[in-house]
Amino acid sequence: MMGGPGYGYGYGMSGGGWLGGLLMWGFGLLVLIGLVLLVIWAVRASSGHGGAASSGPGAKGPVGHDEAVVVAKRRLANGEITGEQYADIMRALGS
Repeated sequence: MMGGPGYGYGYGMSGGGWLGGLLMWGFGLLVLIGLVLLVIWAVRASSGHGGAASSGPGAKGPVGHDEAVVVAKRRLANGEITGEQYADIMRALGS
């Protein structure tokens, strides 16, 4: 007799019982957690909030005081700003 439990497609096809189902749910949960972490990482990386990885040398971040002074001096020397604008920048920087 074909069609009873264990034959063809249908009941008993997974063959793992409750342990197989539990493992399948656990693996699915791990995949879902991995996808969520991947999306979080991608969003943070694209918005520049990479944490320690983005704070190394050459990282784009807030310009430091010394660098701002150098930029202001270079702009004054190139004629991009006037002496008055340079003085305003130095006052704003507290120099």
